[in-house]
Amino acid sequence: MQIEPIPAFNDNYIWLLDDGVAAWVVDPGDAEPVLARLASRSLSLAGILVTHHHPDHVGGLQKLVEKTGCRVLGPKNPSIKQISETFAEGDTADLLGCRFKVLAVPGHTLDHIAWYCESAKALFCGDTLFAGGCGRIFEGDAPMMYASLEKLAALPADTRVYCAHEYTLANLDFARTAEPHNSELLARDTHCRLQRQRGEPTVPSTVGMERATNPFLRPHSSDIVASLRASGRLQDTSEVGVFAALRAWKDNF
Repeated sequence: MQIEPIPAFNDNYIWLLDDGVAAWVVDPGDAEPVLARLASRSLSLAGILVTHHHPDHVGGLQKLVEKTGCRVLGPKNPSIKQISETFAEGDTADLLGCRFKVLAVPGHTLDHIAWYCESAKALFCGDTLFAGGCGRIFEGDAPMMYASLEKLAALPADTRVYCAHEYTLANLDFARTAEPHNSELLARDTHCRLQRQRGEPTVPSTVGMERATNPFLRPHSSDIVASLRASGRLQDTSEVGVFAALRAWKDNF
């Protein structure tokens, strides 16, 4: 199984999975770049994986289904009318010779799921976990979102994290402010800036890299706690409290 990004809109990535003949895509907010890539590589679209209901993740579903008749696998949310097969925590789906397990990761939205393939060491996590950051909390709350992130952080360190946006540089700007003495974070920031200068995606990252450098997975860091205290933002020193303070800070960063 090959995995490659299809850029969409200003900063979205639609992930293309294929075996050289059949293809699946993840969160196609726009059908046109998907159809163009399929045509350029002579691939047939077998199906679509959906993580949540936001328009920049599902906006291309109708056209892709009409053009290809493909399957659509996604969360149990009746507002996503094109979904043909619904999935919840612990369910599995076999595609392209690989088994994908569904992880419920609510917080950004209540219906949010992630698709994890152990054999391919691949995680498609939509807008829950980003490279160097995490999604805004629109429908859940801080404890819910933190529990979802902890679930993803518990995956093997070499799991590749295929998130849905190129937000990395902005996320690392905030991460350096929150944890200014993290040497691994500073090295990552330098590397990612060079990648973007070359026009390369900064994703996928890995779960191990996120554990080491993503402040939202590091509420135990004394450096982060000190930054929150110094800025007058820390009210609750529990891990969830630190996470909530970080997320509120990032919302207004």
